[in-house]
Amino acid sequence: MTVTAVDKEQALASWLRDRRRVAIGFSGGVDSAYLAVVALESLGAPDALAIIGRSESLAGSEEDHAVRVANEIGIPILEVQTGELADPRYAANPTNRCYFCKSVLWDTLLPLAQLRSFDTLVDGTNADDLHDYRPGGAAATERGVCSPLAEVGMTKAQIRERTRERGWPWWDRPASPCLASRLPYGMAVTPDRLRQVERAEAALRGLGISGNLRVRHHGDLARVELDRPLVDAWVSGAAFETLAAAVRSAGFAQVEVDSKGFRSGSLNVLAGTGGGAALSGH
Repeated sequence: MTVTAVDKEQALASWLRDRRRVAIGFSGGVDSAYLAVVALESLGAPDALAIIGRSESLAGSEEDHAVRVANEIGIPILEVQTGELADPRYAANPTNRCYFCKSVLWDTLLPLAQLRSFDTLVDGTNADDLHDYRPGGAAATERGVCSPLAEVGMTKAQIRERTRERGWPWWDRPASPCLASRLPYGMAVTPDRLRQVERAEAALRGLGISGNLRVRHHGDLARVELDRPLVDAWVSGAAFETLAAAVRSAGFAQVEVDSKGFRSGSLNVLAGTGGGAALSGH
């Protein structure tokens, strides 16, 4: 018997009702947003809460998007500052950097949730995420943070499907992990580097580039990843000059478009930089 997305959504609603009051670590991405929608439908506003962490590691536009989405959904919001950059283990950017980031996040959110009588804190991890390298998941598990989407087997595609069925315009919004994910492991995470990446990506969005976008920080060199169908339009000629100028405006001296296109977690497997078209700034 095939278990459909609707079946899994019903299981999710039942899971949430069993917990009675649920607080969500809310990023505004499609996963946590869908989870908030179902929580609100299943529990009602008094028993559902979206906690939004504001951090130097996140683009301000993403944090503002999270607030807008939560308001559109109608779920109550609590905003809080997190301070993972103060943790030298996180700032050193080891391969398990996300573990230290999420440790700070959940250690901040848990007491706030419990103070408001929310004994269940959940995140938007989905079933597909369980197959990726995600050290931050261990931090959540250690602290009793639950992942109901993963528990009921909801995949990213099914989450997008159920979100689209409800008519929410952000059903197909690309994922946007923290800015530190653009820095190679071992390169120290600093506010200046994070803002540099943020400015470069904002400049490229300003050119009308949509879909998945990453500006990977390699010191003076920025390696730009776009969805593969867009690459050919930006790797040469006047289009590349325009793209490179936008990225250089953020402080990079050299710009390269990765000819392989966007790959989630590419810094996990790349040593150095990929092939592409390069232009040095002066």
